[in-house]
Amino acid sequence: MAIKHYLQFSDFTLDEYEYVIERSRVIKRKFKNYEPHHPLADRTLVMVFEKNSTRTRLSFEAGMHQLGGAAIYLNTRDSQLGRGEPIEDAAQVMSRMCDVIMIRTFGQEIIDRFAAYSRVPVINGLTNEHHPCQVLADVFTYIEQRGSIKDKVVAWIGDANNMLYSWLQAAEVFGFHVNVSTPKGYDIDQKLVSPGHQRYTFFANPADACQDADLVTTDVWTSMGYEDENAARLKAFDGWIVDQTKMARARKDALFMHCLPAHRGEEVSAEVIDGPQSVVWEEAENRLHVQKALLEYLVLGKVA
Repeated sequence: MAIKHYLQFSDFTLDEYEYVIERSRVIKRKFKNYEPHHPLADRTLVMVFEKNSTRTRLSFEAGMHQLGGAAIYLNTRDSQLGRGEPIEDAAQVMSRMCDVIMIRTFGQEIIDRFAAYSRVPVINGLTNEHHPCQVLADVFTYIEQRGSIKDKVVAWIGDANNMLYSWLQAAEVFGFHVNVSTPKGYDIDQKLVSPGHQRYTFFANPADACQDADLVTTDVWTSMGYEDENAARLKAFDGWIVDQTKMARARKDALFMHCLPAHRGEEVSAEVIDGPQSVVWEEAENRLHVQKALLEYLVLGKVA
């Protein structure tokens, strides 16, 4: 099978996503029933971290072990990558010693360059521009909770960050619409949106973006790497909290999601994230299941 990478959400077709989502269902059911599932026995995942992580590391490391394989953690501070080894050289060496590589780093160009020289599949665990694994888990969670996401409305409230850009790509693949509300000065970078994108609408008022939404989602106001902007962001994002008033504008059966970690009282109120419409804990768990399906597909291709 030709090497296939997963560097941004648009890398897979709808047919591929439907397959991965169905495999996620099967793999999750096996996990819940304590049924062993070891298709990646004797296979090795290398995880390269330039940004800190809780959910990404835990879900990939635990997932690879549950698939019967091994996971190796590398932090760039503790490897030659942190001492200036060319990315292209590191890719050629690492990919000769393992079966699949996950990278969590800063610029998207880093992972793109790595993948260009890798002999094995490369997965984007997060970059400044894209977070496809998280949005894959979110889409799976919505489908699991409510059925098809086609023609639904997702309200994005907050920063135009990697999560939003992956949501915008997902909208084109799955055929849903995104209502976007970002504060002035934190707008969408059109270079990261496909030309002629027809599946999103911008709202200056975040409450208006929530009107009749099927899913309301947000993220922290200050993403990793932007900590020096925190004071300015807290001021600029005033009013962009997802609270009960905004959720009341959404459909009665609307869900709330957050990729976590969350700051209660900033981007989301405690009443919402801990309330009955919130599925953040199911969403977090589903990173494990969709990434297991992703690993299985990238290493073995379609198995069923």
